[in-house]
Amino acid sequence: MLVQATSANVERDRKDGKWHVQIHVGAEVIKRPLPKTAEDAGEDALRLVAIATAKDEGYDVDPGKVAVVL
Repeated sequence: MLVQATSANVERDRKDGKWHVQIHVGAEVIKRPLPKTAEDAGEDALRLVAIATAKDEGYDVDPGKVAVVL
């Protein structure tokens, strides 16, 4: 059974130029890189990758609570 995440954010790290996802579970924040994600990926693709990454980490996140910062 997956733990329900509060929300998730996907954004580009200005230092390394790669996409990262932050999964919020209450006060806890889990940050994971998304190294296989294209630089020009669209919002829908980024949202799907964030949801899949959260599931890989054992969390379920509502797609409506995934924010993409372009």
